[in-house]
Amino acid sequence: MEEKLLEKIDEISDQMIEGIKRIVRIDSVEGTPCEDMPFGKGVNDALEETLKLAHELGFETENVDHMVGIAKYGSGDDYIGIMGHLDVVPVGDGWKKPPFSAYEDENGRIYSRGILDNKGPILANLYALYAIKELQIQLKHPVWVLFGTNEETGFHDLEHYLKVKKPPIMGWTPDCKYPVVYAERGRGVYQIKADMNHQKEFNAFVNEYLLSSDDHANKLGLAIQDEEFGIMQLRNKKLVDEEGKLVFEFSLSYPAVITNEEILKQIRSKLSDHLELACISNYDPVRFEKDCFLCQTLKETYEKVTGMDGTPVTTTGGTYAKIMPNIVPFGPSFPGQKGIGHNPNEWMDRSDLIKNAKIYALSILRVADGE
Repeated sequence: MEEKLLEKIDEISDQMIEGIKRIVRIDSVEGTPCEDMPFGKGVNDALEETLKLAHELGFETENVDHMVGIAKYGSGDDYIGIMGHLDVVPVGDGWKKPPFSAYEDENGRIYSRGILDNKGPILANLYALYAIKELQIQLKHPVWVLFGTNEETGFHDLEHYLKVKKPPIMGWTPDCKYPVVYAERGRGVYQIKADMNHQKEFNAFVNEYLLSSDDHANKLGLAIQDEEFGIMQLRNKKLVDEEGKLVFEFSLSYPAVITNEEILKQIRSKLSDHLELACISNYDPVRFEKDCFLCQTLKETYEKVTGMDGTPVTTTGGTYAKIMPNIVPFGPSFPGQKGIGHNPNEWMDRSDLIKNAKIYALSILRVADGE
């Protein structure tokens, strides 16, 4: 059955690529909220067109309050969940071709905002499930492909989803890298604030502890590391415009040996009386056992399709796994593919989309028919 499934992916590959291009051509950068469009018209257009595509493929679909779309295969609520997102980051400058053209060159490389992050990969999962459906394979557990709409700017889509729906019993998000990621660092966003008449103290702190610091928060006394995650990372340093206030924002990507509360305590120990510290957001580290059923199954399917080592890894990034219980990051980028997603000329190869679909098809088959 597995070989037939892989052959089916090859058979539907052109259909899949055209379906992906259809959705990628929609400009789904977050826009102004309006009625029934909580993240703007472009994002909503992408959601509605994706659900239309899923319906055309024969899936039962559901629109969860214009925030999350679902394509369902099988019955029941104890589902395997695969979740990606349809919203994209702003385009920026430096594109060789129109950023929503889904232009494909002679080597099969497709350029478009969202082709990698994350429309291409989540739709590869939809077509992987479509191949299973077309072969009339019955699974022990239902499988839901979830299409989020607010991954890039806040996870408000899944926050709402979890208020009205059960989480999956297990699953993955194709919004990171291969092999399967068993653990994500914690990620906090912080602000140093001061009144305008304390600019001297504000500038001194920012210059000493943030701007002149290395990228590991050493000056703050936070250059902490562990064997799994490595060393603390200080990122995204910037001034923030706030009326009547001086505000400097930064983020920390932190290992599991420290908590957000400990981070806040350490930063406060460096502050003078006229400076304030605010935690804007925080997501604690996420960790699965490397030998759990889910991680081992995804390891084995990756190895079968690619022939490469699938030993589970960690990541410094942040995905839907931060907020959705029971899921791990899994794909779509292969080893050596870095710095593509948020940059000009974002790309994904046709051959990699097909390879991803094969990995995901086998993964759905084995996970949904497993424990």
